[in-house]
Amino acid sequence: MMNNKLVKRSFGSWLFDIGNILFMVLIMFIMLYPFWNTMVVSFNDARDSIRGGLYFWPRIITINNYAIIFNNETLFTAFGVSVARTVLTTIFNVLFSAMFAYVLSRKEFMFNKFLTVYMVLTMYISAGLIPQYFLYKDLKLINNFWVYVLPSLYGAFNVIVIRTYMNTLPDSLAESAKIDGANEMTIFFRILLPLCTPVLATVALWVAVGSWNSWFDTFIFAPARQNLSTLQYEMMKILSSSMVQGSTQPDYLSMQQQGSSNMVTPNSLRAAMTVVTAMPILIVYPFMQKYFVQGLHIGSVKG
Repeated sequence: MMNNKLVKRSFGSWLFDIGNILFMVLIMFIMLYPFWNTMVVSFNDARDSIRGGLYFWPRIITINNYAIIFNNETLFTAFGVSVARTVLTTIFNVLFSAMFAYVLSRKEFMFNKFLTVYMVLTMYISAGLIPQYFLYKDLKLINNFWVYVLPSLYGAFNVIVIRTYMNTLPDSLAESAKIDGANEMTIFFRILLPLCTPVLATVALWVAVGSWNSWFDTFIFAPARQNLSTLQYEMMKILSSSMVQGSTQPDYLSMQQQGSSNMVTPNSLRAAMTVVTAMPILIVYPFMQKYFVQGLHIGSVKG
């Protein structure tokens, strides 16, 4: 009887594992297929894509769609602006958020609770877009590259996350450093900051993804200067033009490569731009994954 029970349990466990694997494969397929199909369209001849029926592999493989993007000065400049704003915003946001978090993590700081409450209120209460626009206008940030960076010097949620992580570190680290003559800047940069690598990497990933995907600030605060347009804003214009019935295509949608008769369509160019805009994040994420997982468990174990 014992052997029968063991056989039944083993069979049930085996059946559960098979079902679990099949279910996870199905979920993975549902999540990955839209991006894979977008890649298929982006590498397929634009005129052939109009026929439809593209599922798992291109019928006529070409890189013309990508050549149009990188040969077009507007899109190439927009790509550079997106990279520059993402890098600068990520660096400054992580640095200043960590500095503010360090101040709030010090128990001897007199205004700790007041600043924490004030900071949290800014997450729920906003003056609105119009006052924000006039504020940026008074600060000479409208149609200025720094409108992408300066308003994002720190994030309230990021400060709370970093401070929570810092509170899990032993107070004896800072106390020992003070006994040895270290000042607050030395303690922050040389002791606490290296220990906060997991949470800083997590916050950096959040900020980078948000900054890279942003396009609305370009639409509102930098519409008059084409050289400040971001890749995401250009992609939004392509999406809008291809969705409007009877609209004429933008100039760069009907461009040709020199010496080539291959044309692009809104659908093929949209697919190529989607891959281009997603690829940097897909390349960076594997290197940040281990820190991202650790960051999700912030405060779960006391140091």
